[in-house]
Amino acid sequence: MTTRTTLITGATQGMGRALALDLAARGGTVLLHGRDRARLDAVAEEARAAGPDTTVRTYLADLSDLDQVHAMADRIRAAETRLDGLINNAVAGGGAEPLTRELSRQGHELRFAVNHLAPYALTRDLLPLLTASAPARVVNVASIGQEAIDFDDVMLERDYEGLRAYCRSKLALIMATFEWAAELDGSGVTVNALHPAHLMDTDGVRAYGLTPVTGVDEGVRPTVRLLLDPELATTTGRYFDRFTDARAHDQAYDPEARERLMTLTRRLVA
Repeated sequence: MTTRTTLITGATQGMGRALALDLAARGGTVLLHGRDRARLDAVAEEARAAGPDTTVRTYLADLSDLDQVHAMADRIRAAETRLDGLINNAVAGGGAEPLTRELSRQGHELRFAVNHLAPYALTRDLLPLLTASAPARVVNVASIGQEAIDFDDVMLERDYEGLRAYCRSKLALIMATFEWAAELDGSGVTVNALHPAHLMDTDGVRAYGLTPVTGVDEGVRPTVRLLLDPELATTTGRYFDRFTDARAHDQAYDPEARERLMTLTRRLVA
């Protein structure tokens, strides 16, 4: 890990914070993203304490605003000489008021924007740095909660419910994972997705009214495995249920559905 540079999105709380501390203890350079400066600085100090020889830098952006996503990627490309790992971990959960439909800065349904459009845009913008640093790995934190996307109502303008929006956005992220893996085949950059753990003890789980059943550390271990395990160096385009190579929702394997999603996604993040 002494020369690795890894970016973690959503690093100020929950599993993101735990990932930051885990990777900081391993050395190298850890880049932490958050949308609240005070919390981001606090986690950075914790990470520096966990790894005194580790370089820790921070990047501030609200991922519900694609302009800020692109601007952050520009700053990273300008400041960093390499990027060996990207963990797209930031998430908008079901919400404390799940019947209230929220929108992103660009007017997209919030969960679709934060959980799918933002990681897609960030990955795309950072590809030059990732490919130049190859072998490199992208890990997309998805969920076992997946629901088919209705292409006649992608933004859930009808019958909105926050957890439904979350499940659709996470399936979209898995579908994008498969598309990225195919596009980057042979480049030295692998892209995989995982469900890290069931109902971790996070603010998002509690805000929706669910009872956590596992600690965030349970999610850290399979996530870090996808990032660092030498045996997975060439594994790409897969969805893991924690440590198990698993099958995602059937729609993720539908080429027509994936192409429809990618066509929409590329248009929205342009």
